[in-house]
Amino acid sequence: MDSLKDYFYSLHGDGDMPMQPYEIHSCPELICRIRQVGFLPLLDSGIKGYCAESMMAEECRYTVLPDGSWEWPLWQWKGQAVTEGNSVYGKFFAGKAGFVSLDWWADFCNWRRSRNPQPEEGSIEEMILATLREHGSMITRELRAACGFTGPKMRSKFDSYITRLQMGCHIVTENFVYPTDRHGREYGFGWALLTTPEQLLGRDACQCDHMPEESYRLMSEHLACLLPNATEKQIAKMLK
Repeated sequence: MDSLKDYFYSLHGDGDMPMQPYEIHSCPELICRIRQVGFLPLLDSGIKGYCAESMMAEECRYTVLPDGSWEWPLWQWKGQAVTEGNSVYGKFFAGKAGFVSLDWWADFCNWRRSRNPQPEEGSIEEMILATLREHGSMITRELRAACGFTGPKMRSKFDSYITRLQMGCHIVTENFVYPTDRHGREYGFGWALLTTPEQLLGRDACQCDHMPEESYRLMSEHLACLLPNATEKQIAKMLK
């Protein structure tokens, strides 16, 4: 196939989920696309055309309105895609956010945890995980405060720990929480509600029968077929 678009048009769905148009116009289409491709970065992945934002229909892209407010359907849909779409969301791709379908999660988790094992006892990462496990789920700022990262310049330092834990598949995003105005309307970009994959999906969903190297091979072969124009280096960067 000559392009990602050709690949999408070649898919046929399975009875109750017919193939949708190439461009994404709705949250159900986004959910369908995640399931079909298995791994989908939210924004620019470094591979041309391969991210959810690039697949959005023109009328669904980020738009600034005349009053200064904005509309961004993709941003609004990502929470629903996680809670209803059988996918996992987090900073998984070179520290950037994206989706992994449940069909591929066990292999993805298996490979990443082989390279990023459970944090050492007494480390900051271990303390963060222990705090999150104790509470079940917490928005980022609450977790940061509970872990004592409240001084100057502590936010970016804490975020770097959270990103590493997400890259290692130890923390995922359960949903997004939005503040509301005095009329009860949600606004802003929202806060990530963090949890562990075991809390969200159950321990069995994070277990894999493959050796980590076999999981990597299966994923890289899948992406090579999905993205024939991507280089081995680009695929390796997504999975490392």
